[in-house]
Amino acid sequence: MIQFKFDANGLMPAIIQDYKSYEVLMLAYVNQTAIKKMRAIGKTCFYSRSRKTYWIKGESSGHIQQIKEITTDCDRDTLLIKVKQTGGACHLGYRSCFVHLLDKKGKIK
Repeated sequence: MIQFKFDANGLMPAIIQDYKSYEVLMLAYVNQTAIKKMRAIGKTCFYSRSRKTYWIKGESSGHIQQIKEITTDCDRDTLLIKVKQTGGACHLGYRSCFVHLLDKKGKIK
């Protein structure tokens, strides 16, 4: 297995991307256990830093992320997970969590 580089808390960021459109859907954190679980179930599983627990995307909403491919960056400290998204990826109902555009003055549109 690849030797990942986790931070001091045993976590690493995971960028979630639509496997067809390449749209970035969200960013979440994983640890070694979450990675193993994802590989076993074929769906995204993350570690909540605030709740200090694991969660499977879509477990309660039905907005699941079926994993198509997992890659790591050159430093092995970030994952890129390409998924087939069902429903919205954002907990607010948006397709992507990245919905607020910053203008040239740094204000949110």
